[in-house]
Amino acid sequence: MTATLIQSPDRVVLQNISWQSYQSLIHDFAQEPAIRLTYDHGTLEIRMPLDPHESFKKLIGRLIEAATEELDLEIRSLGSRTCDREDLASGLEPDQCYYIQNEPQVRGVEQIDLTQLPPPDLAVEIDITSSSLNRFAIYQALGVPEIWRYNGNRLEIYLLQGDEYVVETNSRALSWLTAADISRFLTIHQTMGENALVKQFRQWIRTTN
Repeated sequence: MTATLIQSPDRVVLQNISWQSYQSLIHDFAQEPAIRLTYDHGTLEIRMPLDPHESFKKLIGRLIEAATEELDLEIRSLGSRTCDREDLASGLEPDQCYYIQNEPQVRGVEQIDLTQLPPPDLAVEIDITSSSLNRFAIYQALGVPEIWRYNGNRLEIYLLQGDEYVVETNSRALSWLTAADISRFLTIHQTMGENALVKQFRQWIRTTN
C-alpha cells in the first residue's frame, strides 16, 4: 500500500511508488514546469516551489548564462530537465542544469540518454526548504560533477571527488568564479532590479577577465 506523508505546504512524499508510476507522473506533470519530482528507490517527493525558490533559480541561471556569454563559452542549458536512470532507480529535476565542458557531446542531440551520454556538467540547487530525500546522493549516482547550492543566504560550490561531494572555493565549469563572487551578487539583488544586477555582473566580468 502506498503511504503518503505531508512534509510541509510545499511538498508531498509518497512511498512504494514503482518506476513506471514515476515515469507516468513525469509525463502528467510535463505541463507544470514549477513542480519538481525526486525519485529514489520507490520513494517519490513532489515539491511545489514557492516564489523565493523560483526567483533565485532564475537569477542564478541568468548569472551563469551571462558569464558564459561574456567568456565566449558554448553551453547547452536544459533548465529543470528530468535526470533519471532506471538502472539506478533514481531521478530528479535540478533547478537549473547546464552542459559546458561536455557541450560538444550533446550538441544537436534531441533527447539526451544519460545511460549513453554524460550528465550535465553543472546543476543548481535552491535549498531554501530542504528536500526530504538525499538529492546529493542521486546526483552522485548520476555522476554530475558540480552542484551550486544556495540556501537563501549563501551559495556553496560542491565538486564530485571520487564518490562524494566536497565544498570548494572555485567552480570547475567556470574556474575563475568563486562561491563568494556569486554570493555577493545574490546578496545585493534586493537593492536593484534583476536586469540591473545582471548588467553589473557582466561589467564586473569584463573588468576582471
